[in-house]
Amino acid sequence: MKNSSATSAQTPKELLNDLYSLVADAEKMMGDAVSEHTGEAVSAMRARFNIAQERLGEMYTGAREKVVAGAKYTDESIRENPYQSIAIAAGVGLLVGVLLGRRSS
Repeated sequence: MKNSSATSAQTPKELLNDLYSLVADAEKMMGDAVSEHTGEAVSAMRARFNIAQERLGEMYTGAREKVVAGAKYTDESIRENPYQSIAIAAGVGLLVGVLLGRRSS
């Protein structure tokens, strides 16, 4: 088993590949005949699933913390500079309106 510091450095793509591998192994095991190693295989797959579930939980928590921090920073910036925020929003709206107006013509 891997330690928790190695699991937190895993990318979402690697986690997805691990989950695909786990599903493929489960499908293969279901298709194979019942053997004496089935109990060991099930426990090994259950351990792999628990590790993947833990990593997914860590990724979710990290992403949630980043989103909350970004939202707090944005809120603070808008509250500190309300008129600049309104001007920027109006400018972006004008730009999008001009671009969409050209497209529909």
